[in-house]
Amino acid sequence: MTDADSGDPMAGALVSSVSTGDNAGAAGILVAERQRRRRRGGPRRRYSAREVGLALLLLTPSLVVFVAFFYRPFLNLLNWGTFESRRNGAFFEDVGLQQYREQLTSDDFRQGLWHSVQFVLYTVPAGMVLGVLLAVAAHRKLKGIKAFQAIFSSTLASSVAVTSVIFFYLFNPVVGLVATDWLNDTSTAMFAVSLSSIWQNMGLAFVIVLAGLQAVPDEVMEAATLDGYGPLRRLLRITLPLISPVLLFLLVVLVIFGLQAFAQVDIITKGGPVSSTETLVFKINRLSRPDNIGIGAVYSVGLFFVTLIVTVAQFVILDRRVHYAR
Repeated sequence: MTDADSGDPMAGALVSSVSTGDNAGAAGILVAERQRRRRRGGPRRRYSAREVGLALLLLTPSLVVFVAFFYRPFLNLLNWGTFESRRNGAFFEDVGLQQYREQLTSDDFRQGLWHSVQFVLYTVPAGMVLGVLLAVAAHRKLKGIKAFQAIFSSTLASSVAVTSVIFFYLFNPVVGLVATDWLNDTSTAMFAVSLSSIWQNMGLAFVIVLAGLQAVPDEVMEAATLDGYGPLRRLLRITLPLISPVLLFLLVVLVIFGLQAFAQVDIITKGGPVSSTETLVFKINRLSRPDNIGIGAVYSVGLFFVTLIVTVAQFVILDRRVHYAR
């Protein structure tokens, strides 16, 4: 007895779609069925002691590096946050969690966090949309398309510092090629700083999305074309759902990069005008002196947990909308 005979509505719909020649509909039903089975789960495989031992052996070098260069320094950072500087860093007084409560609720921390969020809102959506559009346009079997792919991904070849210097001179009100005063206006300075990261994110998004598009079977796209799906409908109904794991990864990476923005601000505006572009990382760097190292440690811990919460929230909220092909 087949699934269709046993009364499975999903199998029945699949058989109906195939019999009527609706290949794109059948592909959509297969995607939905895979998602249903993934959510339903199944029996988990038990690993042998030898496999577990081999896994631990392979993980040991990475664990040593993480403990030495991340976990231990992070614990030291947590400890530094409980000490308050006295006499310009001559000695430190243990104040417990009082400094965490005061600094994480201060106007200065909230201002830096809002500027970081602004930077993310400017850079992440624009970088992803432009990267996806360029990847879709370059994912064609045309003569010379490799040259265009190299051009679109060339923004990855330049560092943040080089890109920031280029955009600094591009928008400089005195010698810039663009006659604008954006860098001296508090309402546009953050947008001007964000343009350099949008330009860089575009290349990163292009490379990652193009790799995802190349993994999509040609048969699926051909079936959708035969069923009358236009370019826009194929993109929204077929392509984007199939590369959703790639888009989720790209979103998480770009958000983390945005929350850690520092070099762009330091080179282009130095945090100005009137502290309107001081991101949280820029403030942490400014507080790295001995007389403020405790406050800087608190800000760093706050940024870590903000990044952690945002990353986990993205996975929890968006993971159910992601299709992982098997």
